[in-house]
Amino acid sequence: MKSKRIGLGEALGISISKDAPLQQRNLANAIEKDLETFEKRLLERLTLEKRLGDVPSRYLAEAGGKRVRPILVFLTARLGGGVNDAVFTAAEAVEITHLATLYHDDVMDEAPQRRGVPSVHSVWGNSVAILTGDLLLAKASRLIIGLNPEGLDEQAKTFERLVTGQLLETMGPVDGADPIEHYMRVLADKTASLIALSAKFGVMYSDAPREYQKPLTEYGEALGIAFQLVDDVIDLSDSPQTGKVAGTDLRAGVETMPSLLLSGRSDEDSKRLRASIDKVLNQEASEAEADAAIAALAKHSVTQETVAEARKFAGIAKDALAILEEGAVRSVLLSFADAIVNRNR
Repeated sequence: MKSKRIGLGEALGISISKDAPLQQRNLANAIEKDLETFEKRLLERLTLEKRLGDVPSRYLAEAGGKRVRPILVFLTARLGGGVNDAVFTAAEAVEITHLATLYHDDVMDEAPQRRGVPSVHSVWGNSVAILTGDLLLAKASRLIIGLNPEGLDEQAKTFERLVTGQLLETMGPVDGADPIEHYMRVLADKTASLIALSAKFGVMYSDAPREYQKPLTEYGEALGIAFQLVDDVIDLSDSPQTGKVAGTDLRAGVETMPSLLLSGRSDEDSKRLRASIDKVLNQEASEAEADAAIAALAKHSVTQETVAEARKFAGIAKDALAILEEGAVRSVLLSFADAIVNRNR
């Protein structure tokens, strides 16, 4: 099966038509070629153990994805010497790490689908899904250790944050902690850390100026938080592309930013809606009740507040690019931040 992903122009938030600026078109075309090579290399990397069969390890990669992380690696690599073999390897490592977290997440969330296909655990069972995720994480580490020790340390620290974020989400805030502050820590660790690593790896493995590493890491971190906040809003609508029903996270008992913001509202309508959302979170609502509560939350002003918060972090990401000279890479990185918050799936 040939892997599927969204169009590059949509992913980058730029026009790649003949009317787009020449530098942007050239950059987009170059990254498109990088991604074509990347897809082939990725599937080769996911040929892990022929005695067991490679279908589980390649399954989600072939199902598609946005490829946000490798795109970011390829973009920031152009701040240095461009895309080389080490850059490709780093891009493969971050995407394989991301895929591994999806295998584990779907087991924990008991998700029936991922990327429009049945989830791995629903096809092969929990044990195969968990072990395949572990195998992918080991593969990602082996790829990075072949590059340099500094990269492996960055990979290990990011993996620690990924697991910490998942634990924080699973255990919830301690007594007396601010739920929103707790949730933002979860977003930073569970989602933003790997996007930040992607931006840093592009700089690191292209021999770009070392002073770019910190601001580009900050760019990726803020971008990752914005990305997840927008996902919280998207989660409140049905997704024909992935097969997910509206409110998938809430139905699985996972709080999202709109529901957390709703808790801070004191008007009676908001209190009633919060009570209905609590029933959804506790899986006490009927399907009709859950549908109605999620639809009402989607229309509530807290959802637009979540979008505004995402735009704030996109702005922080763009501010981090002040160190870069004007040019196609900086322009596309700016557009990329806008595209993250303007997407609708």
